[in-house]
Amino acid sequence: MKSILKWGLISAGIIIGGLVFFAFSRTWNKTEIEFLIHINEELVQQSVFGESPTFAIWLEDPDNGQTYTAYATRRVATGDWEGKKDVPVALPLWSEINKTEKKNRSNEAGMAGDEIITTGATPLPGYFRTRVSVKPGSKWICWIEYNLAGDFNEAFPEFNPETNTEDEYSTGQPAMLYKAEIEALKDRVVVPEISGMCIFDEGNNVLVEPLYGITTASEVLDEISISVVKPKPRIIQKPYIKIF
Repeated sequence: MKSILKWGLISAGIIIGGLVFFAFSRTWNKTEIEFLIHINEELVQQSVFGESPTFAIWLEDPDNGQTYTAYATRRVATGDWEGKKDVPVALPLWSEINKTEKKNRSNEAGMAGDEIITTGATPLPGYFRTRVSVKPGSKWICWIEYNLAGDFNEAFPEFNPETNTEDEYSTGQPAMLYKAEIEALKDRVVVPEISGMCIFDEGNNVLVEPLYGITTASEVLDEISISVVKPKPRIIQKPYIKIF
C-alpha cells in the first residue's frame, strides 16, 4: 500500500513538474504588448444609450504599413448592429483597415479571418486590458479608435434644424483616434496621444481631422497606457493575436 502511494505521489509530482515546465517554456523568448484602458462611467451614463464605447485596437508595422487588429468590440467586429447591416461611421478608419486585412488574409493559404481578431462583448465601464504577442525588439505603431454612441452636443446634435438632417446612426460626436509608437523591449511604457477625429467626407473617404466641436468625446477613455510585458506562464493560453 505504501509502495502504491509512494509511486502515486512520484507520478503526480512528475506530471505537475511537467505542466509547470510546459507553462514556463511557452514564455521563453516571448514578448507581449499590453493595452490598459479605463472607460469613464460618468460619461457613458450621460450618453443617450448608456452603453460603453465601441472601439478597436490595432498595430501597424512602420516598415511596410501592414496592420494587425488586436481587439475589436463585438458589434463592430461582427456587424451586429441590431437590425442595421453596417455602421461604418462608428469607427471609420478601422472599418477601412478591417476591409484591407480581410482581403489580405483571404489571399493567404490556410489563414482564416477569425484567427486574427480577438473580439468580445463591449467592456463595462472601468478597466479593460488586452495583449498581443510580438517579436522581442520589434517596433510598432499602436492605434486605438473609439466612439461613444449617443453623446450628442451642440456641434453634433441628434437633429440639426438648420440642415434638416438627423444623425441616422446616433453616432454623436465622431470617433476619436489615439496613436503611440513603441519598441517591444522589456518594461517600455508609452501613453498614446490623440491624433484627431475620424469622419467620412462627401466622397465617402475617411479623414482624420483636428478636433473641433468636441466636448466630452476625448475623455471617454480617460486613461490609456501601452506597455511591454513578459507573458505569464499559463497552461491554457487566453485568446489574443500573435505576430511572428
